[in-house]
Amino acid sequence: MAKVTLSFDNGPDPIATRLVLDCLARDGVKSTFFVLGQHVSTSVGLDLARRASLEGHWIGNHTWTHTGRLGEMTREAALQEFDRTQQALAWVEQPARLFRPRGGGGRMGKGLLHPAVAEKLIAGGFTCVLWTSVPGDFRDPDGWMDRALADCRSRDWSLVVLHDIPNGAGKPLDSFLRNLREEGQQFTQEFPRACTRRL
Repeated sequence: MAKVTLSFDNGPDPIATRLVLDCLARDGVKSTFFVLGQHVSTSVGLDLARRASLEGHWIGNHTWTHTGRLGEMTREAALQEFDRTQQALAWVEQPARLFRPRGGGGRMGKGLLHPAVAEKLIAGGFTCVLWTSVPGDFRDPDGWMDRALADCRSRDWSLVVLHDIPNGAGKPLDSFLRNLREEGQQFTQEFPRACTRRL
């Protein structure tokens, strides 16, 4: 049976994150929210991140501003993006410390991580979580589902990156989850080994 792991980047957002959490609760799906520090540092964002955690979702660091790839920043700027967010997530208690770098539409390769941040991840025992599917909900909030379904059908275990932002996964999320269940896909909160690097 094929497996699917869902993750949501760039939140929390006062409206979009609530809708995503409600949808996941209805379907009994657990996921991971890779949050932006600047959003979690607000009272509304913190409440939503805490709600996600209380409902059994994992919380990961996705940088402070999401303005660029860490490997293309100065050492000081890259460390600030990581450190400030980690300070905002000091309350998180879960089995693993999680980090996802900004890919910029799913790009891998050079520039994904700054060496100074990699050192921090290693020292802190973080798991760096990548992806297999970035269907572009942030570019095409109404049409991403077909690309995501095709990606999930193409491999035994998919890690899908969606976004809990106003132009993110949105309304098609219910249909996406229903389609996957009807096709016999199994939801899991764990990550495919190929998508993680324990640092």
